[in-house]
Amino acid sequence: MLRRFFLLAALGMLAACANPDDLDQPAVDLGNFRLGHNIVVAPKFEKGPLSREKPKEEWVEAVTARIAERFDRYEGDKLYHFGVSLEGYVLAQPGIPVVASPKSALVIRITVWDDAANKKLNEKAHQIVVFEQLSGEQVIGSGLTQSAEEQLENLSKNAAKMIELWLVRQNASEGWFNDAPEDALEDEPEG
Repeated sequence: MLRRFFLLAALGMLAACANPDDLDQPAVDLGNFRLGHNIVVAPKFEKGPLSREKPKEEWVEAVTARIAERFDRYEGDKLYHFGVSLEGYVLAQPGIPVVASPKSALVIRITVWDDAANKKLNEKAHQIVVFEQLSGEQVIGSGLTQSAEEQLENLSKNAAKMIELWLVRQNASEGWFNDAPEDALEDEPEG
């Protein structure tokens, strides 16, 4: 159990190092990717222990907006659709002792659908645990320094960034958004 906690904490620190405020920079390479449908649902969304309350509709709206903001920048020729399920969250509360240093988190699951191939790229939904971005404010716990709205916004931006990082890894290892060789042959002029 202790080992699992330290693994999650280490992953959280790595996730927190990814800068979600890079939208003014060129988009990272995702091959021929263009976002089609951006579907975010929360049928089994659960509030974690000692969490502030935020309605699931606000979560769905925020995560949908942040995914659109990040992925509408891609202008590839092939459509891919996202199915995102919000699974659970914790919004750190104020008033918890600084020693506990409460942190906020969001758990999502994502499936990517290839429109042209009419199939899922990942048969099993990929789970991502999103932590708040590490900054001077969050070192002592965002519950002490941020409103619930600010925490929700921070986690939504981080979720979109973590999805992008995962897609970059999948594209590099599996070639998800690269044109297949047979596609390239079809495009060659006959001569």
